Amino acid sequence: MCSIFGIESSRVEKLDMKTIEACFMRTYSRGPDMSRLEKIPCGVIGFNRLAIMGLHEEGMQPFHMDGDSVVCNGEIYGFRSLKAELGGKYSFKSDSDCELLLPLYREYGTDMFRTLDAEFALILYDHEKNALIAARDPIGIRPLYYGSLPGGGTVFASEPKNLVGLCEEILPFPPGCYWTEGRFVRYADPARADRFYMVSEAEAEKNLRDKLTEGVKKRLDADAPVGFLLSGGLDSSLVCAIAQKYMPRPIRTFSIGMDTDAIDLKYARQVADFIGSEHTEVIINEQDVLGALEPVVELLATWDITTIRASIGMYLVCKYIHEHTDIRVILTGEISDELFGYKYTDFAPSPSEFQREAEKRIRELHMYDVLRADRCISVNSLEARVPFGDLEFVRYAMAIDPALKMNNHDMGKYLIRHAFAEDKLLPESILWRQKAAFSDAVGHSMVNDLKALAERTYTDSEYERRRKQYPYRMPFTKESLLYRELFEKHYPGQAHMIADYWMPNRSWPGCDVDDPSARVLKNYGDSGK
Repeated sequence: MCSIFGIESSRVEKLDMKTIEACFMRTYSRGPDMSRLEKIPCGVIGFNRLAIMGLHEEGMQPFHMDGDSVVCNGEIYGFRSLKAELGGKYSFKSDSDCELLLPLYREYGTDMFRTLDAEFALILYDHEKNALIAARDPIGIRPLYYGSLPGGGTVFASEPKNLVGLCEEILPFPPGCYWTEGRFVRYADPARADRFYMVSEAEAEKNLRDKLTEGVKKRLDADAPVGFLLSGGLDSSLVCAIAQKYMPRPIRTFSIGMDTDAIDLKYARQVADFIGSEHTEVIINEQDVLGALEPVVELLATWDITTIRASIGMYLVCKYIHEHTDIRVILTGEISDELFGYKYTDFAPSPSEFQREAEKRIRELHMYDVLRADRCISVNSLEARVPFGDLEFVRYAMAIDPALKMNNHDMGKYLIRHAFAEDKLLPESILWRQKAAFSDAVGHSMVNDLKALAERTYTDSEYERRRKQYPYRMPFTKESLLYRELFEKHYPGQAHMIADYWMPNRSWPGCDVDDPSARVLKNYGDSGK
């Protein structure tokens, strides 16, 4: 990952550069290789670099061309063919994919955003308009936030922590939008299907198989070493198995679990043995979990229960990778659940309700699972790549007749499982294993340890009194109060950055629960064993 920063202000001469630089450098760990903060006629633009493509200094940003400048935290897939197409008209000085952006802007203007096959957040200075343009990828895989300066002007940054103390209100930049002349313009909404593909299961499965395979293959392209998170569940196991098929040597996989009751370690080991990866297990204990809690809340900038629970294991395994390996790129299995269903979507009362829920989850991804993956990985100076978030794959999956995606076979995610059944990329026991929530799979004791800490922190009367200090999305358990107070310590008054607690759709029969874990649902069954 990298971090980007930009200010557009009509009062450039009034900007306190010492304070701005300090705020910019709060996300130095996202890009520890090189940093640059430059003044431009309308403000400031900055970049912290994690070198992934084009490792030499020529790949350092901002890139400049004829008075324009750009900083981008992103990966542009297929950039080599694009460079070849533009090579007769523009000269390129680096092997970086992001050097393409200024030539593309010159050719297509803001229309270029809807054509990019990319995960990105960028800030571009247009010298003719003497103004900034900011944009974010359609799903929000790469982070971007914004706020207003008290004296006038707009600030953009990769994380909320860059804006604390600069802006009174910090908000997430909406995915699939670009900002220009003080307004947002939506250029893409992958959650919305203009029409449904009324195809058979067999046809849907073939297309899903082909598109996911391509999504994995394109994300293996890196000039820096690549690794894989392997939980032992379906999604990460599929990503690893597909990748191993196309890699000339064993891939490097990593899993994490509690020292007492890790559920998924054994399944991850089965997958690693089956595909022949170079596998590492990271074992954690109660002390590790509790010691990581506040750092995780601070790096996430969220108070959401399930995001925090699931982030602790991911943060600690990525910390291990950063401290013990030379890996710079991590492939993960996020964004499958939103497309094909959670345990609770088994209770969807109709295909239209299933589809409506999937649309909601895709549009909110940037506040939950995508946020978790970005922060846990980037704070450890690594880059996240998410094959299930490939735009072509997402758009196709969202346009499949939702009646085919419901649990029609007493097996969640049947389409994606059956799509790979004939390939024999995974053991049958893994391919057809029921889903377990990641925070549970690390070990049920992890969540129990967190709940026990909250119980020790507040008496019943303290809980009732203190939770009422937070009328927006009021904490409803001692655990949620603990997380909210840790959040407010680092991001006072910024709770509106998160829309709500991630919870099952409580309006559906069987989903009216008080805990986000699938473990509390009656259909959880043997998932967590």
